[in-house]
Amino acid sequence: MPSDPIAAWHKVVASRDVRALGALLDDGCTFHSPVLHAPQVGKAKTTMYLGAAFHVFFNPSFRYVREVRTGQDAVLEFVVEIDGLVVNGVDMLHWNDDGRITDFKVMIRPMKAIQLIQAKMAAMLEALKPSA
Repeated sequence: MPSDPIAAWHKVVASRDVRALGALLDDGCTFHSPVLHAPQVGKAKTTMYLGAAFHVFFNPSFRYVREVRTGQDAVLEFVVEIDGLVVNGVDMLHWNDDGRITDFKVMIRPMKAIQLIQAKMAAMLEALKPSA
């Protein structure tokens, strides 16, 4: 169990290792996407969406530019350039007493970025679907 879930998250981001999410996410974790209406509940769904996001967001320009923490909550502001568009956003995380993330919300701007991310995430999730 992570003693500092934000430090653990930063290690996952640096390594781009989706498998490391298993130790960081609570089984009942909820993921809130900037492009989906309904929250996605459960470790498996959260891992799937974060894994797709790793491919879409994590290029050499990705960086966190601000971090605000209080109690068991953190807001991490990020900037990344994707297809020539500067995307600004925040990851909002809440964790339980065991140091496991129970809620992960992503918010991004501007509107062009939301449209771009929606298209890229849809393509990535389609590619991750198991073959029938």
